Amino acid sequence: MQNENRNEEAVSPVIATILMVAITVVLAGVLYVWASQLAEGNTDGDFSMYGFAVTDAAGSPTNAGGEEIVYIAMDAGDDLSWATVIVQLSDGGSYTECTNPDQAADTGCAVSDNGDGKWAFGEEVTISEGSDDICDGACSVQVKILDRSTNQLIFESTVTSVA
Repeated sequence: MQNENRNEEAVSPVIATILMVAITVVLAGVLYVWASQLAEGNTDGDFSMYGFAVTDAAGSPTNAGGEEIVYIAMDAGDDLSWATVIVQLSDGGSYTECTNPDQAADTGCAVSDNGDGKWAFGEEVTISEGSDDICDGACSVQVKILDRSTNQLIFESTVTSVA
């Protein structure tokens, strides 16, 4: 009699299997909906990852203008048209907008590239002084890259020593 009561209270293996399958299906559905929403959130073209490396240009700066200051290599990301980005340079003070390769060099700083009209993955560009002297001897600079249409920061370097 006592044995029969235990059997009546126990969950049958068939019911346990059905419950496990049902729970698995529900969890799979929740994960699918979550993943779909995550993917939909990134289809507007705004999600992008960029990586850049800033290094000191060869040579010691003098009191002359037009000298190379730093090199910037794009290590990750999609190609950038020069019409869509702003490159800025700071020598410890406020940031100055550099002229892009498709513009005539100004008094501040100027970016030069390989002449193809874009900044591509793996490409290294040069920031040079314009007609004004930025670094007279050793100095420290910092670079910012902004999206021209939104003014959103794409990259900001750490301080780079130019010697």
